[in-house]
Amino acid sequence: MTAASGTSAAAGKLILVVDDDEAFRTSTASIVRSAGYQVCTAPDYRLALEILERGDPVDLLLLDIVMPDRVNGFALARMSRLRRPELKVIYISGFDIPGGVGDEALGPIIRKPLDNDQLLDEIARILAG
Repeated sequence: MTAASGTSAAAGKLILVVDDDEAFRTSTASIVRSAGYQVCTAPDYRLALEILERGDPVDLLLLDIVMPDRVNGFALARMSRLRRPELKVIYISGFDIPGGVGDEALGPIIRKPLDNDQLLDEIARILAG
């Protein structure tokens, strides 16, 4: 599925992009928005949880795994699911995870640098499931 073919399915879906790298966060949000999704962003777990707690209708978390403040993407996903058990998750990482991910991942992991089509295909797949 490309951005053009996914636009109608994207209507009304809100994706929260969480990444501490501002340039990456902004460019990823732009890619997702170009496919017709609504997007909000957060630079860290604190703002991400605030967005969830204020009731924004987030359908999917797009999370960097490695973030500052000792709260990585895996931990943020678990904290988010305590608030919203139905929340879907996709992780993004430019790093190899020492020891692998084990049972920590609550969704697929996409490697940086992103392939735009792969990202949009994965978002559509997860939201459809």
